[in-house]
Amino acid sequence: MNEYRNFTCGQLRACDAGKRVKLAGWIHRKRNLGNLCFVDLRDHYGITQCVFDSASPLFAEIEELRVESVIGIEGQALIRESINKNIPTGEIEIKVDTLKVYSKADVLPFQVAIEDDAPEEIRLKYRFLDLRKDRIHKNILLRSAVIQRSRELMREQGFTEYQTPILTASSPEGARDFLVPSRLNPGKFYALPQAPQQFKQLLMVSGFDRYFQVAPCFRDEDPRADRSPGEFYQLDLEMSFATQEDVFAVNEHTLGAIFNEFAFGKKVDQAPFVRIPFREAMSKYGSDKPDLRNPLILQDATSFFGDSGFAVYDNLVKEGKTIKAVSVKSIADKPRSFFDKLDAYAKEEGMGGIAYISLLATGNKGIAKYFSDEKLFELKQIFGADNGDTVIFMAGSGMKFDKFSGRLRNKLGEELGLIDKNSFKMCWIVDFPFYEENEETGAVEFSHNPFSMPQGGMSALLNKNPLDILAYQYDFVCNGVELLSGAVRNHEPEIMYKAFEIAGYDNSVVDNKFGGMISAFKFGAPPHAGSAYGIDRLVMLLLDEPIIRDVILFPLNGKAQDLMMQAPNYVTEQQKKELHIEVVEDKK
Repeated sequence: MNEYRNFTCGQLRACDAGKRVKLAGWIHRKRNLGNLCFVDLRDHYGITQCVFDSASPLFAEIEELRVESVIGIEGQALIRESINKNIPTGEIEIKVDTLKVYSKADVLPFQVAIEDDAPEEIRLKYRFLDLRKDRIHKNILLRSAVIQRSRELMREQGFTEYQTPILTASSPEGARDFLVPSRLNPGKFYALPQAPQQFKQLLMVSGFDRYFQVAPCFRDEDPRADRSPGEFYQLDLEMSFATQEDVFAVNEHTLGAIFNEFAFGKKVDQAPFVRIPFREAMSKYGSDKPDLRNPLILQDATSFFGDSGFAVYDNLVKEGKTIKAVSVKSIADKPRSFFDKLDAYAKEEGMGGIAYISLLATGNKGIAKYFSDEKLFELKQIFGADNGDTVIFMAGSGMKFDKFSGRLRNKLGEELGLIDKNSFKMCWIVDFPFYEENEETGAVEFSHNPFSMPQGGMSALLNKNPLDILAYQYDFVCNGVELLSGAVRNHEPEIMYKAFEIAGYDNSVVDNKFGGMISAFKFGAPPHAGSAYGIDRLVMLLLDEPIIRDVILFPLNGKAQDLMMQAPNYVTEQQKKELHIEVVEDKK
C-alpha cells in the first residue's frame, strides 16, 4: 500500500461508502461551521470533501492550517447529506480521524481556489501557485494530451521521431538568434536553433524518409499575445519523395483529428480544407491568415471610380491608388457616429479615412448624394447591396493598404458580432511570393523561407522578375491564427545558390552559413517537403485562451524574463573569463 494514500482525491464514488480511506493533498478550501469544519482536499486528480468534528482533537489543528497547506488524512467514506453535482466525488465525504501535516503554507500572494485579478507579474513570479489553479492546471493537461495524440497520429502515418541538436550554428533565418559562447573555441559562438530546419532536411538526405519531432525552437523575438518570447514548441515533420499534396494529406489527417477530438463541442471544418492563393487572400481578406468565421469579403472597387462623381476617390484612382469596398448587410440604420469612429480609426492607421453609402428606402446616407441613380444601381449590382445595407470604401496602395483593409474587416466583424465564436474554420494559404521588396531599402529579400523550391525552378530564377516568382510554400490557418508553415524544399545546390544570389548572398555566404546542407545536397538529395505547427498556438486556440502564456508551464513574461527563476541574470567574472567574453555597459 502507498504510504500516503490508497485513493486519489478524484477517485471516490458513492459505491466506496464504508471504506477506510487514506488521502493526501492540498487544502483547497475550509468552511468552519463551529461544530464541523469542512475541508476540500485537492490533488492532481480532483477534490474530495473531508469533515472534522469539533469533538475531535484534530479540530483545533485543522483550524490553524492555512489553505494550500499539504496534509494527509485517514477516515471512513460516507454518503454526503448534501450532494455536490459540480464535482465527480460530490456524493461522498470522509469523516476524518487521522491527520498528518506534511507542509504548512504561508500567506498566499493571490488566491488559488478562485480566479482573481492578480497581476500577471505576480502570477509568473509564483508560477508554481498559478499552476495549481483549476483553469491553468487543465490547460497544461490538455496540452499534454494534444502532444501525445499528435505523436500517435504521426506514428500511425509511418513517421519516426528523432531528436536534433540544440547547439548549432547561427544562420539568417529571419529572427535574432540566441547565441552561446564556446569555452573551448574562443571567440566563437553556438546558436540555439530557430527551428530544426537544416537538420531535418539532412535527415532526408541521410535516407530517413519520414521524420517528426516535438521540437523546441528559440527565437529572440518581441513578445505578442499569441507568441511566447524566447522559446516555443512545434510539431515538426519532413518527408522524402513528397509533394505539397503529400504534406497536406498528412497534416489534414493529423490536425483534422486533433480538432475533432479536442474541439469541446465547437463546429469543425472537415478536410480537405479550402486553399487560397496568397494574393487572393490579401485581396479578399487583407491578410495571409484570414479569419473565415467573418463573412465579410473585400472587393476591388477601383473601376467603380474614376468618373463616378465623387471627386475625392476619382482623383485618387487617377493618381494610381486602389479603392477597396466591403458590403455589410443590415447596418444602414447605424448612426453616423458609428461610421465616424471607423473614419477616425482609418486616419489613426494613416489611411486617410473611409467613405460609405448606406442604402435606405427613405433616403440614402454617406456619399450617396454624389452619385446618379444609374451609378447607385450599378453599385448595388457590383457589390451585392440592397436597401438596409452599407458599402464602406477605403483607398490606398501596396501591402500596407492591404493589411489595413484586413484589420478594418476584422474590426467590423468583431463590433457587429458577425464572427461565429463556436466554430473552427480552416484554410491553406498557398502560392506565396518567393521574394518581397524591403519597403525601406528596396532590396529583394526572401519573403517566407529561403530553403523553399521556387515554382518553375531554375528557369523561373533566370527569366522572371523576382517579385513575380511564386514558391512552393504554404501556411495552415485556423480562425485567423497561423498554426503551420511549410514548403517543398530546394534540394538542388545550383538552384539554391541562384536563389540566395538574387537575395544578395554570394556563394561563399551560402557555403559558410549552410555548408553542411549544401555539401550534403551535392552527394544525392531526394526531393523532400515538410512543415511544422505550433503546439503552443494550437492549444491556445483549442482552449480559446487569449494569452499564450496560460498554456505554457513556465513561460517568460513580456520582457522575456523568468521572474520565478530570476533569469536572465548576471554571471561571475570567472564565468565570463572562461568563456572569453567581456560585457560592455550600455552608456545610454
